Amino acid sequence: MTMNIKTCNQDDLQALQEISVETFTETFQEQNTPENMQAYLENAYTLDKLQQEMVQKNATFFFVYYNDQLAGYMKVNTDKAQSEEVGEDALEIERIYIRSGFQRKGLGKYLMDKAIEIAKDKKKEKIWLGVWEYNEQALLFYEKNGFVRTGSHSFFMGDDEQTDYIMTKTLKIHS
Repeated sequence: MTMNIKTCNQDDLQALQEISVETFTETFQEQNTPENMQAYLENAYTLDKLQQEMVQKNATFFFVYYNDQLAGYMKVNTDKAQSEEVGEDALEIERIYIRSGFQRKGLGKYLMDKAIEIAKDKKKEKIWLGVWEYNEQALLFYEKNGFVRTGSHSFFMGDDEQTDYIMTKTLKIHS
């Protein structure tokens, strides 16, 4: 079993779009109407939208591979690229998704460790993310990895206003 992480670039846009739509659909289709899913997917994961996100300063996408197969991805943001004004001392994990066939193989933790490494390299004091209040599997994963609930914000799935919990982990920075 081998795991590796690759920083995404413009050549990866098509694969990024495909895995984004696939993993988001796998994760949320059972709890949302087809209309709201379609509205969200058509807005959030167009090639143009993903390209804009990819070239945004202080935002980076990463692919994770399991035995040379694309298994998931992560997006991290720092500074003004963060989706909320949390502060310059924070790194945001905006997305972390693993294809269903690759879950429970340690890939989420592998990506999380990469995000923590980036945060420490950039001298960030905390790492944060938003997670849907009903995504119990993700909530347990983040809690197990030292994240605590520190707030919430609205997330719109089509016309359905939902609540994302803000979860934060304080990092121990050694200088």
